[in-house]
Amino acid sequence: MSLNKFFSQLSHPLCVALPSPKRGRVALCGAALLLFFVACTGNKVYDSYKQTPVAGWEKNDTLTFCVPPMAQEGLYQVELGLRINGSYPFMGLTLIVEQLIMHSPDYCQASHLPRMGIVADTLTCKLIDQQGRVQGQGLSYYQYDFPVSDVHLKRGDSIYVKVWHDMKREILPGVSDIGIRYIRKNSGYIDRQRLQE
Repeated sequence: MSLNKFFSQLSHPLCVALPSPKRGRVALCGAALLLFFVACTGNKVYDSYKQTPVAGWEKNDTLTFCVPPMAQEGLYQVELGLRINGSYPFMGLTLIVEQLIMHSPDYCQASHLPRMGIVADTLTCKLIDQQGRVQGQGLSYYQYDFPVSDVHLKRGDSIYVKVWHDMKREILPGVSDIGIRYIRKNSGYIDRQRLQE
């Protein structure tokens, strides 16, 4: 069956209103666009950003992320996204990222979270090189992505992530957003500790 014949049988107003040769092109472009958007998500299961006051992120102001329960067991790559502007006064930034892994249906609703494991990382983020060149992407706001420890999660595990800065300066200007991203790496991950038990 040709595309023209197929679309002539459809009763969608867009397909009926277009002349026959254009219907095929519209459908092909629509299918390509849909495929593009589906392909871009890949294995990304969580991607969220939180804003900080650009005038100053206080040291005791901890950003939190509630990652919902995982649908599949596997190894997950964790990344931290960072956005700064030109008012950031230092060449680097030290961040603490704490991941509390839980298996609870109320994953971020309970006041006392049942913890199954904690993974803590100290990230030393190089933002500007010795010549004063920004290492991130962008023009007025600069985007950076830094790897955090990979984690093995079981089906149903959720994560409560806390991020704070560990700089000597109490109020840190120029940091606009902090984000956390979880990307599923594989499904065939073998936990060697479980095999030994």
